[in-house]
Amino acid sequence: MELKRLTDPESPLFAPAMELYGISFPRHEQRLAASQRRILADEAYHFDLLWAEGAFAGLILYWEQPDYFYVEHFCVLPQLRGMGFGSRALELLQAKGKPVILEIDPPLDEVSRRRKGFYERCGFAANPFAHVHPPYRRDAAGHDLVVMSSPAPLNREEYDRFAAFLNSHVMADVFD
Repeated sequence: MELKRLTDPESPLFAPAMELYGISFPRHEQRLAASQRRILADEAYHFDLLWAEGAFAGLILYWEQPDYFYVEHFCVLPQLRGMGFGSRALELLQAKGKPVILEIDPPLDEVSRRRKGFYERCGFAANPFAHVHPPYRRDAAGHDLVVMSSPAPLNREEYDRFAAFLNSHVMADVFD
């Protein structure tokens, strides 16, 4: 498996990637298409295709900072889930030598508990900080999420730095 960075919204791979994005996340957790196209030009943003056996297998959309990676969205094609593609993609990112931060829904039902278990098996730990992800759309509210990190939990200063970056940079143009 490899990660292929997509930087051109006119690429023929952009449409199928956005189709997967659209079916993988609730509407309130998705960027508007115009915002997604704009941030492709941001050097810190990686819109990476999961490429396995010569074919598109999923997405890992993340932000690179000097001291960590923040995974904003991550998904595998439905027909390939449970086959190890997700854990291999995370291993590729973790092998780059920086901590990895991501968010999950609070583990309140069977699906969210299984998702938390998946990330724990991949070396992530839940962090104790109350966290509300800002809204992606004007008609939505922020939503409670659990911040997970690998290879270790964040300290308060690391979390605060991540939260400031999320609010000031990642979410800067979602409504434009």
